[in-house]
Amino acid sequence: MFELALNKGIVLPLGAGLLTVGMSEREAQNRVATLADVRESWLCGAGWSFAASYEGLGLTISGDTSDRWGALPDMPGLRGVAVARHTTAPTGPSAVPVVLDGIDLFGYPEAEILSHFGAKPSPGLWLRPAAPGGNYLQEIWFAPNAGE
Repeated sequence: MFELALNKGIVLPLGAGLLTVGMSEREAQNRVATLADVRESWLCGAGWSFAASYEGLGLTISGDTSDRWGALPDMPGLRGVAVARHTTAPTGPSAVPVVLDGIDLFGYPEAEILSHFGAKPSPGLWLRPAAPGGNYLQEIWFAPNAGE
């Protein structure tokens, strides 16, 4: 189970630890590597990013972010985690829960999740609905401490 700890980070499954705001790329990669193979990736605005796949979920972790327009402060270290289903139109729960406040975000139809939390339940957390044909959330983007 992945558990979102608002203002802190994300707890990884199987005792792999907590990905926390500001941690280094190496430290984040080492924690994720206990679960899955890690591969480099690219994310606009991030100084580094990497991806991993775990039990039908794709993870993208990024850090050392900068805002070229100056709307947000530059932030060294881990900044964001995206957790996405491998399909854009999921029709059932994911094999691994992704939990916020005791509720599995990928375990219930998106209409129930969105009516309970809304599309942006807190600063730094966005819930992305499925493409047409799907009825479960497709992705979450989590940037702890965003907007604070």
